[in-house]
Amino acid sequence: MTSLRIALVGDRSPGVRAHARVPLLLEALRERDGIALDAYWIPTPDACGLDAFDGIWVVPGSPYLSERGAVEAARTAREHGIPFLGTCGGFQHMLLEYARSVCGLDVAHAENEPEAGGDRDFLLMPLRCSLAGHEGVVRLAPGSLIEQIMGTPATVEAYSCSYGFNERYERILSEHGLVFSGHAEDDGMIRCAELPGHPFFLGTLFQPELAGDGRRPHPVISAFAAAVAARSSGAARVPSPASR
Repeated sequence: MTSLRIALVGDRSPGVRAHARVPLLLEALRERDGIALDAYWIPTPDACGLDAFDGIWVVPGSPYLSERGAVEAARTAREHGIPFLGTCGGFQHMLLEYARSVCGLDVAHAENEPEAGGDRDFLLMPLRCSLAGHEGVVRLAPGSLIEQIMGTPATVEAYSCSYGFNERYERILSEHGLVFSGHAEDDGMIRCAELPGHPFFLGTLFQPELAGDGRRPHPVISAFAAAVAARSSGAARVPSPASR
């Protein structure tokens, strides 16, 4: 079984539930899917020079020690065609990177720069109601990567966050190629984004790490692992739907 190197970008902490789940999920991927991911935890201040990795996963746990590091991880994956998964804070910083690097926007994250404002707008803002500890239905765009992965038009997912995307910027990011492929059923707020034409570039505001008991990888995590393996072998395919 070939071992594939992935960067887990985030400031590892025993107090972050998603971090505690990751070793269990990696073992489950090895046993259930036959994909061995050799994971390297990379603190956000050290998240540079990641282009040699087979995959990059920016994990939850914001505010990160280095916004720049989290943003750089997303940029490296996007520009080098490296399979990328961003969950919760990783999703937020994926959007921040795309808005700045691709759309040329001078925007901030309210959690990282609460003093910003005036001429600098927030791309990520406090949610009207915190989602920490909540679950909710996410409607998936037909034909999208996330919909193909889940094999269903809707899914119930768990959250642990208090910040979300400022949807005033949805149009400009969409015009520059990003697809917003998941929306909350109750209020229509964005919960998922992806980049067509990339081997795998997907972000979710929800935390797939928290699904179940950690012994069965969420389909999104299995699909990311499959994309890492496919890129390494030179294959190119859309991950098949996976059951939980």
